[in-house]
Amino acid sequence: MTTPDEDSPAPAGTANGAPPPADDHVHSECSWDAPYSSMEAACRRAAQLGLPSIAFTDHADFTPRRIADAVSSPEWKRGFIQDQVLTPPPLDVSRYLRTIAYCREMFPRLRILSGVELGEPHRHRRQAADLLGGGDFARVLASVHTLPVGPDVRTVDGALEVGSPHEVVRRYLAEVGDLVRDFDQFHVLAHIDYAARFWPQGHPAHRVGDFEDDYRAVLTVLAAKGKALELNSRVPLSLDILRWWRDEGGETITFGSDAHRPEQVARGFADAAALAATAGFAPGQRPDDLWTRR
Repeated sequence: MTTPDEDSPAPAGTANGAPPPADDHVHSECSWDAPYSSMEAACRRAAQLGLPSIAFTDHADFTPRRIADAVSSPEWKRGFIQDQVLTPPPLDVSRYLRTIAYCREMFPRLRILSGVELGEPHRHRRQAADLLGGGDFARVLASVHTLPVGPDVRTVDGALEVGSPHEVVRRYLAEVGDLVRDFDQFHVLAHIDYAARFWPQGHPAHRVGDFEDDYRAVLTVLAAKGKALELNSRVPLSLDILRWWRDEGGETITFGSDAHRPEQVARGFADAAALAATAGFAPGQRPDDLWTRR
């Protein structure tokens, strides 16, 4: 899972002076792993950048995961770790909705969408259903951050510490495929290339083409279900994946900064928008519409 980092934000504006796309994947202080974020500050950043809308998709993670080295974890994270197992706290929906309401009053010209990022919801159907029933979420992202490793469950980067990179990426994409096939209550598949973020140094370079069949298997089912694919700008999505998405019948994409700090809102969106256009996707009629295939 993404954690607070020191990434430098990139300019958000798109080519030819056009406004950037909406940012549909932002984490606030209500997200357990974003202690340095602020919904109000993120809204202020979005307004300064001229974003048409911003969606706060805070984490709802239900999977405890083994941590290899809890001692070296940052202080904010150590409070969630016991006996080398990190158990994410539940999303406080009441606090989240109060914060959304406050920010809508503070920024009446900015469209602020409620949302949630469900971690491995296909493994936790009841918890996911209970959460979705307790809030009106306009953007529901589904994602995978963990993998079974022997008797344990580990984060994807933890799985890469004990398994070969090619094997772990394929297992990750197989798990994403299970999510898409077995769970329906989401709108957007988040960061399909998440495992590639952690490709270890010292190995031959990661080549997305090595996993084309694995990606296409997920994208085919995602398109058939009419879901959207996220172009996550934290690590630029491969143009090949966007083209495969189009090939397999994918109709829509969203843009997500995956920001865990306010200054990261809409990071890299200029390059992301150019990439999407090259792959054959274009903005909708309204600035905050999802991008669709041309």
